[in-house]
Amino acid sequence: MVRIGNDWDALLAEEFQKDYYLQLRQFLKQEYSSVRIYPPMNDIFNALKKTAYHDVRAVILGQDPYHGAGQAHGMCFSVQDGVTPPPSLVNIFKELKADLGIEPPKSGNLTRWAEHGVLLLNTVLTVRAGQPNSHKGKGWEPLTDRIISLLNDRQDPVVFLLWGNHAKQKMELITNPRHLILTAAHPSPYSATGFFGCRHFSKTNAFLKQHGLSQIDWRLEGDDEHEM
Repeated sequence: MVRIGNDWDALLAEEFQKDYYLQLRQFLKQEYSSVRIYPPMNDIFNALKKTAYHDVRAVILGQDPYHGAGQAHGMCFSVQDGVTPPPSLVNIFKELKADLGIEPPKSGNLTRWAEHGVLLLNTVLTVRAGQPNSHKGKGWEPLTDRIISLLNDRQDPVVFLLWGNHAKQKMELITNPRHLILTAAHPSPYSATGFFGCRHFSKTNAFLKQHGLSQIDWRLEGDDEHEM
């Protein structure tokens, strides 16, 4: 049985009993026992573990986990400490500096963002080593769509950062006018010219401030201070 350890457990309890998820679970047992799968099994739900439902202020949507050794740890775009940040993450850090003047951190671990209310959600939560999109269509999408829909139901405003066409497809799930949707190209080197200059970090905080909510401290290094 899945145990996340916060309010997501109650919100998703019914989902975890549905046929599609039970079939996905059986598929994953077979996959993890026979081939190399990322992230490690205990890290699959880290995005939800690190950012409780009631704490979410912004959502960054990814596609599926990094498929290289030691990279993925359950949060989109984030890599474990000691792993060289992949090109997309390097471009995210470039935009962060251009937007807010925050120097690129040494580590590509985005846990601190998650702890400050940024849900770093991939729409597919597992992948075979070296095979991007290998778990697409295996059952993750109904679950992550449900997560997005639950956030859409929230009374407190949430900012959805949708980078690239895959993420933008989820706009149809975000119907509540109290939320803000920000779109841009994917930060991948293949499309980053449409990502640079989006200023999504400052726009997120401006929206949160406008609605009387605490802003996100986007710094990944330095002392933790009170939120802006």
